[in-house]
Amino acid sequence: MIKVAVTGAAGRMGQRIICLTHETEGLAVSGAVEQPAHKLVGEDAGMVAGCGRLDVAITDSLEKAMQVCDVLIDFTFPEVTLENAAVCARLGKRMVVGSTGFTPDQRFELVKFAKKIPIVSAPNMSVGVNVCFKVLKEIAKSLGDGFDVEIVELHHNKKKDAPSGTAVRMGEVVAEALGRDYHEVANCHREGFTGERTKEEIGMQTVRGGDIVGEHTVYFIGMGERIELSHRAMSRDMFARGAVRAAAWLAGQKAGLYDMQDVLGLN
Repeated sequence: MIKVAVTGAAGRMGQRIICLTHETEGLAVSGAVEQPAHKLVGEDAGMVAGCGRLDVAITDSLEKAMQVCDVLIDFTFPEVTLENAAVCARLGKRMVVGSTGFTPDQRFELVKFAKKIPIVSAPNMSVGVNVCFKVLKEIAKSLGDGFDVEIVELHHNKKKDAPSGTAVRMGEVVAEALGRDYHEVANCHREGFTGERTKEEIGMQTVRGGDIVGEHTVYFIGMGERIELSHRAMSRDMFARGAVRAAAWLAGQKAGLYDMQDVLGLN
């Protein structure tokens, strides 16, 4: 039995991960973590999540939770994730990271922790989105430089980073396939007299509003034709299911930084 700990246990994502972990054969919820002074610290994680009593109290100490767990599923923020990764690395525990918005320096720090423990980190845990990553690579290679690339992403009004980690990864996949450096060609801002669009740039447009779970569309726009590849998330369950699948997959893996392409056998 793989014993799983979940951060943000009282949040919407944390609750779904707890329920889906509980429902998955071979996995057990054995730890649940929240911020210090959170009003639900001490409550039963299963009762809070709505899947029945699990006899696992929500704690504000990751160190305490990981003493009895094998793997941590972490959907927080980069700064918190790195603090949690330090704890997991020290204790020799595996980790699934769903946090987004890492700077290059923060990503480098995560890579260092992955030299000690196995970590799955992905900007999007959805099976469908990760299939899109693979398809995008093939489309970009086939079309070459004859098509302009634009990416539009939509999320709820509470999302704190932009563009989304998924949109950035889509841009990186396309740029790599076309032999470009994403960070040099990404254009996240157009206003005023911008001049003509360059041939190499990849446009990144962001929309925020309401309760949109997540939508991404990549446009390949040519002369007289265009291709649109879209993914729309209808609920957060797809992210939670992917994270739970990654937690199970990590069992027996060597130290290293993996992504959902590895988990799904798409690499």
